[in-house]
Amino acid sequence: MFHKFALFVLVLYCLSGCAAPARKPATRPAQPPPVVKPLPPAAKPAPPSPISPSGIPIPPEIPVPSVVPKPLPPLVRLPTDQFPLFTDDMDLASLETAVEKSLQYYKRAAGKGPVRMDDTWVSVKDLQDSLITLREILRSGETAEVRQTRIRETFDVYQSTGSDGKNNVLFTGYFESILKGSLKKTEEYRYPVYKAPDDAITVNLGKFRDRYKNEQLIGRVKNGELVPYYSRSEIENQGSLAGRNLELAWVDDPVDLYFMHTQGSGKIEMTDGSLLQIGYALKNGRPFQSVSPYLLKMGKITPQENSYKEIKKYLKEHPDELSEILGHNESFIFFRIVREGPIGAIEEILTPGRSIATDPDLFPKGALAFIRARKPILDKEGNVESWIPYSRFVVSQDVGGVIKGAGRVDLFCGSGGEAEMLAGSLKERGELYFLVKKRAN
Repeated sequence: MFHKFALFVLVLYCLSGCAAPARKPATRPAQPPPVVKPLPPAAKPAPPSPISPSGIPIPPEIPVPSVVPKPLPPLVRLPTDQFPLFTDDMDLASLETAVEKSLQYYKRAAGKGPVRMDDTWVSVKDLQDSLITLREILRSGETAEVRQTRIRETFDVYQSTGSDGKNNVLFTGYFESILKGSLKKTEEYRYPVYKAPDDAITVNLGKFRDRYKNEQLIGRVKNGELVPYYSRSEIENQGSLAGRNLELAWVDDPVDLYFMHTQGSGKIEMTDGSLLQIGYALKNGRPFQSVSPYLLKMGKITPQENSYKEIKKYLKEHPDELSEILGHNESFIFFRIVREGPIGAIEEILTPGRSIATDPDLFPKGALAFIRARKPILDKEGNVESWIPYSRFVVSQDVGGVIKGAGRVDLFCGSGGEAEMLAGSLKERGELYFLVKKRAN
C-alpha cells in the first residue's frame, strides 16, 4: 500500500513539473563587432634616382634637365643618291673668270687655317683643288652625261641646311649702281659720297673675350668714352661730317645714293664722261634697317607694292619725306676709290651671275658652290612676266650686312639698269650646295 501511495505521489510531482511555464535560458547581451582600423596605404616604392652623366645619383627633388636637340650644322654632306643634277644655264667663260678670281685669292690666303664643313675640316688647298678640278672637267669637251658622272664621282657635296633646318635658302640679288656726279659741289651735284673718317674706331671684341670672337663695334671717342658713331640722320640731316674734307665726290640724286649704300659699291659718271669706281671702305656700326617695313607700317605703300621698284618710285616721288624715311635706317656706308670694280670681300672683281655673297662665319670665302632656284623673265619696263627654274655653278666671293645665317644668299647681277631690275626682282627660295674634291682616306 505504501508503495502504491509513493508511486502516486511521484506521478503527481512529475505532472506538476511538466505543467510549469518553460523558462528560456538567460542569454548574454550580444557584443558589438570589434572595430577594425584600416591599415595605412602602403607606401609606393620610390623610383630609382636618375643617374647623371658623371655617374652621381641626382636627388629626387632635383628635376632631370630635358635633352636639348643638337642644332644642325650649316652644311650637311649628302649621299651620292641625293646629289642634284649639275646643269648650268650660263656660259663657261663667265665661270672660268670667277674661278680664276678665287684662285688668286687662295694664293694670298694659303697660310690661313682650315674651315669646318659638316664633320670634316677642309683646307685652303682642298678648296683650291676643287676649283681647278671642276674647271678641268668642264673644259674636257666630253658629253654632258660623262661630265655629270665625273662630277658625281669626284666631289663630296655639302648642302646648306638653311635657316629652318629644311634646306630652304632665300635668294636675293644685288647690283652695282651707276650715278652721275662731280668732284666739286654744285647746285646740281650737292649730295656727298664720304670716305672713311679717321675718328671712326673699330673695336674687335674677340681680343677682349673669346666668346665675342668675330664681333665688332665701331664708334668714336667722346670725353674719354667710346660712343656709337654718328647715325645716318646725324650725318645727312645734321651735317656731322661737313667741313672735314671727307667728300670723294658729289652726286645729283639722294635716292640713288641711298641704294648705292645698300649695294656697297658703284660707279660715278663724272661731268667729263670719265667713270669713278668706288668700293666699300667702312660702315658706321649702326644696325641696318630696311625702309620697307617702315613704309608698310606707316601705310605709305601696300603689301602688293612692297618691291624694290615700287619703293624706289615712292621715294623719288616724295622728296619731302626722305629725311624721315631714310633716317629710319641708321646704318651708313663710307667708300673708297678703287681702280676696278666692283670689289668683293675676297678683294677681287665680282663676276655677274657667278659671284654670290654668303655668311663668312658659316661658309668659306672663295669656295665653289652650286645653286638651284627660280629667276624672273622681265619686260622692258622691268616688270616680271614669268618665272623659270635655273641652276648654275657659282663662287662665294662676297659678304653683305644682312646676309647672315645658312639661309641667305645674295647673287651679284652686274652693273647698270638691267642688272638693277633683275636684282630688284629676286626674292626666291632655293637650294645651296658646296663642292669639295674627295680626298684619299
